[in-house]
Amino acid sequence: MIPVRGFEGATVMVLGLGRSGLTAARAMRAGGATVLTWDDGAAGRAAAEAEGFELRDPTRAGALDGVATLVTSPGIPHLYPAPHPAIAAALNAGVAVDNDIGLFFRSLGWAEAPPRVVAITGSNGKSTTSALLHHVLTQAGRTAHLAGNIGRGVLDLDLGGEEEIVVLELSSYQTELARSLTPDVGVFTNLSPDHLDRHGGYGGYFAAKRRLFAEGGPDRAIIGVDEVEGRFLAGQLQEAQGDDRVIRVSTGKLSGPGWQVTARKGWLAEMRKGRQVASVDLRDIPGLPGRHNHQNACCAWAAARALGLSPRDIEAGLRSYPGLPHRSQHIADRSGVAYVNDSKATNVDAAAQALQAFDRIRWICGGLQKDGGLDALHPHLHRVAKAYVIGREAQAFALALGTGIAVEVCTDMATAVQSAAAEAVPGDTVLLAPAAASFDQYDSFERRGEDFAARVADLDA
Repeated sequence: MIPVRGFEGATVMVLGLGRSGLTAARAMRAGGATVLTWDDGAAGRAAAEAEGFELRDPTRAGALDGVATLVTSPGIPHLYPAPHPAIAAALNAGVAVDNDIGLFFRSLGWAEAPPRVVAITGSNGKSTTSALLHHVLTQAGRTAHLAGNIGRGVLDLDLGGEEEIVVLELSSYQTELARSLTPDVGVFTNLSPDHLDRHGGYGGYFAAKRRLFAEGGPDRAIIGVDEVEGRFLAGQLQEAQGDDRVIRVSTGKLSGPGWQVTARKGWLAEMRKGRQVASVDLRDIPGLPGRHNHQNACCAWAAARALGLSPRDIEAGLRSYPGLPHRSQHIADRSGVAYVNDSKATNVDAAAQALQAFDRIRWICGGLQKDGGLDALHPHLHRVAKAYVIGREAQAFALALGTGIAVEVCTDMATAVQSAAAEAVPGDTVLLAPAAASFDQYDSFERRGEDFAARVADLDA
């Protein structure tokens, strides 16, 4: 655990007592603070009481008197669509609001030999990029930790010194509120519409991501520039065209003398000062299928190079990467048909990237639709032999796909897998890439992916 310094003798409050909240409470108590806690759920309150924390409802009159900081969990809204009542009370009382990510970076300032930190954000690919970079580092013999939105809670880490590296995956919920963001290397993968209600629209969503590069700023920034927002951000961070503090990443062609990592037609290339210094054929790496994973590989490559790894060590790590569960996860081959679990494709853009990775697809899709419709999927539907739609709104989802492909309304996962398997022929890929949230039928995308894998396993029973 990382004791949070700077609050010795002060009273602080932690709101939301899940994994990150309880860890923050422990870390602040270890640093000498008096910690009050609250959770809207009885289970969270009971867990805090079991560890000896005092409970106090922050919405009651006078509850925040003398409180120096309110530390909130990322899932609790603090601005849009409306602040949680406890956060509204803190804002009204002039109490500072922070989260565990802000406390982590604040704590590094007290460390005698702080680790180097790579912070990774973006709409899609940040989990894979984070896990891939962590894998590359550990395979190269470096001591690395994976934390934040993936792996362990960041304040739960046990750090040993400056030779260590912390790889942080950060969501927009985390970057928007953290009062300190000072990584050594910052990575912006890409941007597509997501969580727009939480951020008050697309501009607010981009602003939340951009804070990673504005609140102190990283020593080196790795920016995906396939969208205009990424190109704008890279332009803001560069002092001149050849400024190698910014590494631009693209799945297209880039020009200029700066530091660049691109992936075109399955080939990764690193360019510096107009010269190619390394290249890797990504097409035969099983853990990184498709263009979207090639972009992830470029981001991880750039970060590893910024940390001083050699191209040979990085390539070895890419080739041995096993992939993440529920992210383009190859789970079975059966009678010449591949079964791939991309349950993490919870939005339209992620699903579109998944569709581009395979040629003939039996596509299991559907769930709780997000804002924006399904139009972005239409250019890729020629790869789909048939769609098998699940979810409580399966009929509406099927209608939104249009008349360009064959569609079967299955509603549940068992029916979808059975139908897709019965109709698949050798060379097909049965792909779960829902393009929707899971909460109409499952409590998480992980549970949805696990159900898919279990139904595939049942085919052999």
